[in-house]
Amino acid sequence: MTRKRTTALVGLLCSNVFFNVATAQAVKVAELEGTQITGVTVSSKGRLFVNAPNWRDGVDFSVAEISMKGEVSKYPNSSANRCTSDSLVKDDCFLAVQSVVAYKNKLYVLDTRNPKFKGVVDAPRVFVVNLDTDEIERILTLSKNAYHPDSYINDLRVDDKTHRIYMTDSGHAGLVVYNLNDDSSYRVLDNHPFTKAEVETLSIKGKPFNMQVQSDGIALDRLNDTLYFHALSGYSLYAIDTADISNDASANVARNVRTVAQTGAPDGMLYHNGNLYLADLERQQVQYLTPSQSLETLVEGSAVNWADTFSVYENTLYYTNSKIQDAGDDVSNMSFEVYKVPLPAQ
Repeated sequence: MTRKRTTALVGLLCSNVFFNVATAQAVKVAELEGTQITGVTVSSKGRLFVNAPNWRDGVDFSVAEISMKGEVSKYPNSSANRCTSDSLVKDDCFLAVQSVVAYKNKLYVLDTRNPKFKGVVDAPRVFVVNLDTDEIERILTLSKNAYHPDSYINDLRVDDKTHRIYMTDSGHAGLVVYNLNDDSSYRVLDNHPFTKAEVETLSIKGKPFNMQVQSDGIALDRLNDTLYFHALSGYSLYAIDTADISNDASANVARNVRTVAQTGAPDGMLYHNGNLYLADLERQQVQYLTPSQSLETLVEGSAVNWADTFSVYENTLYYTNSKIQDAGDDVSNMSFEVYKVPLPAQ
């Protein structure tokens, strides 16, 4: 058996591969061989982090930092990653990470606790790593009423104003809210049409993708206090004011949800400086919805092969190519990239 390799190439140092695209040029920042990555995030100081989901045997790490020299290091250390590599279910290490989000001086590591899609083995949680000390300083564990046995908590956004974290559940449709003030958590729009998949099959450049994925993409407009969300298997973009998100059943959260636009089926999604950036998986594009509701193409073509997760640093969008439609049980001969592309001028 060929041993799996994990390497990284920093685009600015090792590659000048550019792609002809609609309105921008993308450059390869990193490439990992034999390890599928879904999440990417860049901290305010330019540190680059990725995560590898626990979808198959042989995954060596959950979270890694990629240096400017192309070195891949388990983050924050090997001990925190041992649950994935050793198939352990312990409270103090990552088991099945789906996304990483750097916000201010923290790295939020979202652990689905659902390895290999076999079901939730214990409560999903968010590990909060202090980027100044590179130590886990807090673990936010979901309460039993915030998840289901088939949940796959997918992505998150941190809201300073409400002191809450908003998350999507792509396994069992719904949104999850974690209150940072009292460590309580709850679900809204549970199994609701607003969070459920709209279609059974996507066509990725003519290739059928038959796995139905519920609420997935999420974005937060912190200036206007608006939360956007979208099912991966669907075309409807929804939004709700954060003030209208409540654990009070009588508030009827659903009545405050509005349809924003019809878009492509996305995975990655992010709000930045008035534009909402989102993938169109079927057309292999990254698009953005402007304040005037115009849907524009940022980048497309061979540089976009399942744009999974977005992050912005210095007016540049970073995204992963997770190639989910092509990846099977063995990805040892595949490569998975991080790209960056300049954002449109404001």
